Amino acid sequence: MPKAIWTGSLTFGLVNIPIKAYPAIKDRTISFKTLHSECHAPLQYKRWCPKCEREVNWNEVDKGYPITKDKFIVLTNKELESLQLKTTKSIEIQKFTDLASIDSIYFNDHYYLAPGEGGERAYALLRDVLSLLNKVALGKVTFRNKEHMVAIRPYQKGLVMTTLHYPDEVIAIDRLEELGRLEASREQELQLAKMLIERMEGDFKPEENIDNYRSAVMNLIKQKAEGVEIAAVKPVEVRATVDLMKALEESVLAIKKEKQAPPV
Repeated sequence: MPKAIWTGSLTFGLVNIPIKAYPAIKDRTISFKTLHSECHAPLQYKRWCPKCEREVNWNEVDKGYPITKDKFIVLTNKELESLQLKTTKSIEIQKFTDLASIDSIYFNDHYYLAPGEGGERAYALLRDVLSLLNKVALGKVTFRNKEHMVAIRPYQKGLVMTTLHYPDEVIAIDRLEELGRLEASREQELQLAKMLIERMEGDFKPEENIDNYRSAVMNLIKQKAEGVEIAAVKPVEVRATVDLMKALEESVLAIKKEKQAPPV
């Protein structure tokens, strides 16, 4: 059973539902210890005060908001804990909308919501009515040092809450100077690209995919553990396609042959 990262309530109208939030995503990224290359001992990172010239314990730590390079507004943990917003203990639903109206660039982290004791009936009702109307609930909640915008929607047997980025957190794509060099697509290339995409069309099946980089790293670790000498590999050179029409035509033919080939 995973540990709840937040407990409180979910409110819409006069309805109040006791709620627990659990992580929905497990990070499978391989983590490494940093070692001293000379002796391979794990490195230690200490909280060091350069002014007092000594190591600092956690109970001696405050937080500082930088005003200049060397000047800070000091905030203690007690002062930060005194900030009790309504959304600290409650997910405040503000409105309901279509999921398609939220651009996916705003999506951040995902959390499963489970009903607390006594909230099962109202929880199931919210899940069912959102499914019936094909809507998502939009609201706000505070946890992990931030008030988050959230979208809540039905997911399998329950509800999933997705935190959303604020507009000022999303970098405008117009800031990419390279986009100013783009030209309109040529009709013949457009039609070939359309044909290629139609031939490559298929359903999203995440179970068909694995993290090949993770598998390669784990295989490398296995080889090193077995004493295999690892040969250096030249980096792959990335080149832009020069003859776009030729590349599209060959891609369409390759996909056609692949689909016509008998199953192995």
